[in-house]
Amino acid sequence: MNTPLLVDTRAAHTATGARPGTIRQWLRRGHLTHHGHDGAGRALVDLHELRDRLATQAA
Repeated sequence: MNTPLLVDTRAAHTATGARPGTIRQWLRRGHLTHHGHDGAGRALVDLHELRDRLATQAA
């Protein structure tokens, strides 16, 4: 298993193209693991987990 690569929702959007609002919804619904907040208060997500979720959605 990969070590979590924690990024905020903006960086996750840049890396994957997933909209920040979609990422926040998935966090609220429990589809992604919430890893706290950064210094600016933005939610942190595991980029590997997000990419896996997006691959599942595309299949």
